[in-house]
Amino acid sequence: MQERIYLSPPHMSGNEMKYIQEAFDSNWIAPLGTNVDKFEEEICDYVGMEHGLALSSGTAGIHLALKYFGVGPGDYVFCSDLTFAGSCNPILYQYANPVFIDSEPETWNMSPTALEKAFEWAKNENKMPKAVIIVDLYGQSADYDALLPICEHYGVPVIEDAAEALGASYKGKKCGSFGHIGIFSFNGNKIITTSGGGMIVSNDEEAIKKMRFWATQSREPAKHYEHKEVGYNYRMSNICAGIGRGQLENLNMRIESKKKIRDFYINSLKDFPIEFIPIPDNSDSNYWLTVMLLRSNATVKPFDIIGKLEEGNIESRPVWKPMSLQPLFNESGFFSHSEKEFVGERLFKLGVCLPSGSTLNEVQLNLITKLISEELGS
Repeated sequence: MQERIYLSPPHMSGNEMKYIQEAFDSNWIAPLGTNVDKFEEEICDYVGMEHGLALSSGTAGIHLALKYFGVGPGDYVFCSDLTFAGSCNPILYQYANPVFIDSEPETWNMSPTALEKAFEWAKNENKMPKAVIIVDLYGQSADYDALLPICEHYGVPVIEDAAEALGASYKGKKCGSFGHIGIFSFNGNKIITTSGGGMIVSNDEEAIKKMRFWATQSREPAKHYEHKEVGYNYRMSNICAGIGRGQLENLNMRIESKKKIRDFYINSLKDFPIEFIPIPDNSDSNYWLTVMLLRSNATVKPFDIIGKLEEGNIESRPVWKPMSLQPLFNESGFFSHSEKEFVGERLFKLGVCLPSGSTLNEVQLNLITKLISEELGS
């Protein structure tokens, strides 16, 4: 059997070991050190933000952001519906109530129409949210010119979940820089990795200072260990940050590689009645995952494609199952894009995430598209 082809495996560039060795040589292997400081600076420089906070995960970043905005028991938070659970689980950490907002067809991200309906409901019911979490799905930016004015009109801050979108941009501005607080993930399957980790970015220095305090167990500036607030063990290690620094040096090359992979899929499968996740003219994706969408009248279903690829020892996955359809959130609020269309549900039922690792070669891509073509042609 051929070597397994994974959906989006890590891709080491070579310089990671240099920064890891520096951490060992200095004996700074704890959740502090030069690599952590430099990685925060380098991510901020790349994204165009002033302050960064390296953490153990992107989910930890969302948790701290919600805490910073005062989200607590009984409060409401609006969140993109078509996303990974890490976007919304922190709402439950704070004993608050998520309200999920459907996608729009143009970007697959949060629908401005659904968001406006949710705010009208919140105003009428006196359930105004403490924050809005907007996700940049699969490396594709949301439509911020449409979404941000709605949030600003109601005076509600935005947390941008750019976990999947480092390197993507909207009208020339990098993802992660649109909300009051932006969040990135460096999990092993992301476009760059620290093996596990995340980061908060913001132009609000006081917000970063407060969240840094909470992330280091809320330790007061005393000689002994003094604590007045609940804290968390959320800081990134100097070793992991070293991996991230080496990865970041090659981010633009990773984006270019993933773009070529997407183009290969589109050209190889152009004769079949399928679509791909759209990239509007005003956006530049990071092409983290190439996602194929079957037509609603297709006889072949996503799990047929996934099963066919698995026979060839190739990993693929369905599109995220919308959070409003998850048993955990079956009592949460939800607003659809329109009365006739639940966009996220349609994408889940018809979408397939294709192998998109930046090391894929032409032989592997030919095998993948051959198997997909066989299944679609059947």
